[in-house]
Amino acid sequence: MFKGSFVALITPFRDGKVDDEAFQAFVQWQIDQGTHGVVPCGTTGESPTLSHLEHRRVTELCIEVAKGKVPVIAGTGSNSTEEAISLTRHAKKAGADAVLSVTPYYNKPTQEGLYQHFKAILDAVDIPMVIYNIPGRSVVDMSVETMARLAKLPNVVGVKDATSDLGRPARTRLVIGPDFCQLSGDDATAVAFLAQGGHGCISVAADIAPKQCARLQEAWQAGDLATVWEIRDRLMPLHDALFVETSPAPVKYAVSLLGRCLPEVRLPLCEVSGKTKERVRAAMVSVGLLAEESGRHAAA
Repeated sequence: MFKGSFVALITPFRDGKVDDEAFQAFVQWQIDQGTHGVVPCGTTGESPTLSHLEHRRVTELCIEVAKGKVPVIAGTGSNSTEEAISLTRHAKKAGADAVLSVTPYYNKPTQEGLYQHFKAILDAVDIPMVIYNIPGRSVVDMSVETMARLAKLPNVVGVKDATSDLGRPARTRLVIGPDFCQLSGDDATAVAFLAQGGHGCISVAADIAPKQCARLQEAWQAGDLATVWEIRDRLMPLHDALFVETSPAPVKYAVSLLGRCLPEVRLPLCEVSGKTKERVRAAMVSVGLLAEESGRHAAA
């Protein structure tokens, strides 16, 4: 079972192209900081604007660095079932430990359509799958009943839950059982999600605070609630700042302040406003990721 702090990796760009060197250095830094697993080519990785060639290349670059050190859950979702099958086949061939497959966006499938979509992918490719349920981006919401139906298939191992419904993990646990991996998709409520039966978080904040996000998850697993509360409270201003504008633009800017990428995003996203930059920088100072005033990196 996957558990702990998994980072929803950014995809660094330079002059409009994927910055391979910066990306691999970033993955290695995440591992060195104690991140428990990595997730390339998800929403935070700007997968909707990656070409198929870029998508495959980013997955390969990630696996090249991380394989054998931490699990790689490669984003392979699409609103086209055939496209999702193709990306999933590639992830398996490249050596991913599992795939993250989002509910089909824009098409607005029924619950039966959702079931048949994921079943078709798994019928075509033998690899563990984490289903990504994010109604705010995809418009559709997979019900607990449909999730339970899919969980009966051999390779559906878990869910990334970004529904913002904190009753959902408890209901899912009751229906499917405690071994079904539940990962939060929301940093701000990640601790509450754990308390409701979750096993970890696929985190945006971990892009800039990987050590602290990993320590929080480890403290939870150890029953050290005092440390959990302390880290939760310390990180909350950061969670808020990273979603002032559409993610991943704010977190890309935050990572650029650490000197690990450029703040470049792809249209239709654009670089964050000056006001958002001020808020992100202030949050990073308050968390201890940047030194006050100078903007220099601080010890994490």
